Amino acid sequence: MVFFSTAIFLCKAQCSSTSEFSNFASCTNLAVLNSTLYWNYNISSNKVEIAFRQSGIYNYSTWIAWAINPTSIGMIGAQAFVAHPRSDGRLIAYTSSITSRETILEQGKLSFPVYGVSAIYANNSITIFATLMFSSRTSVVNHVWQRGPISMDNVPGFHSHSKDNLQSYGTLNFLSGETRGEERFMVMKKIHGGLNVIGWGIMLPLGVVIARYIKVFKTTESAWFHIHVICQSLGYIVGIMGWTTGLNLGVQLSGFNQKAHGYIGICLFSLATAQTLFIFRPKELKYRKYWNIIHICIGYGTTILSISNVFIGINILKPGKKWKEAYISILALLGAVAVLLEIGTACYSYFSRKTKNLETTDGASPFNS
Repeated sequence: MVFFSTAIFLCKAQCSSTSEFSNFASCTNLAVLNSTLYWNYNISSNKVEIAFRQSGIYNYSTWIAWAINPTSIGMIGAQAFVAHPRSDGRLIAYTSSITSRETILEQGKLSFPVYGVSAIYANNSITIFATLMFSSRTSVVNHVWQRGPISMDNVPGFHSHSKDNLQSYGTLNFLSGETRGEERFMVMKKIHGGLNVIGWGIMLPLGVVIARYIKVFKTTESAWFHIHVICQSLGYIVGIMGWTTGLNLGVQLSGFNQKAHGYIGICLFSLATAQTLFIFRPKELKYRKYWNIIHICIGYGTTILSISNVFIGINILKPGKKWKEAYISILALLGAVAVLLEIGTACYSYFSRKTKNLETTDGASPFNS
């Protein structure tokens, strides 16, 4: 009982509580969208009384929602409490089970018992009240909150894709009051981005440069091929680690809506995997030319897609201007090296042919004397 009282005291200290919320033992200011959550949690009965308030609503054509997601972090699978005004001026509150990203927050039952759902609008704020029951002791939940416009037909429209709207999710501990937001996944996002930049964005282009230019010089003999294989293999392994990290993020962040980035990632994995199957070159010369064409096309296609997807990922993650500039500098350095090697290989090929022609001419002169 002492621990529970201490937890309540700590929770109360996290946000300012007005008289209308004085009957709630705990509260916390959520990270974004001017939102505050108040609650009473009864451990023995698994009952939670909540009041979710969003302030700063000066336009009375806005919907708000707070939801618990029993299966993942994000929108898909969320069990939502929704409130919005109708065209006749009345404010309604109801529940909605979210099953897709294209939801219009239709009224429906939740996966757990709910009663006493209501809402009020006062002081440029909308507050949702509800009581919910869990089937078993549950103190930590995934939750998400949101706001958006309401149409003249009383249909909730899609919310904005601003930074705050995309970061309105996290976990909540009803006992301790601890909340964790997007930062919970930031480390995983950085790992995902770093692995992909190194694997797909640097190692693969470097391997292409090695294969394109270094093999021209006779002094490298077959060393270029082994360096190329090692570079591409390391890039593939590191890239796959980054790709699987991204898949894990996609599963946990059910509201993730970066389809282009995801689809390009799948194409990269498929092309890179197919490329590994071409490591065994046919010995017959008549088949070798077809192998070379396919191998080169897949290689350049994979490189172009990998660089493009790295830039898309940087724009999604927004790690800071310096990171994008650093990657551009690396690409510029690779490009400069490629240009110098292009000039060097052209000169080397020209003088090699000239030397060979001179040797052929000198060798033929005795027969012409």
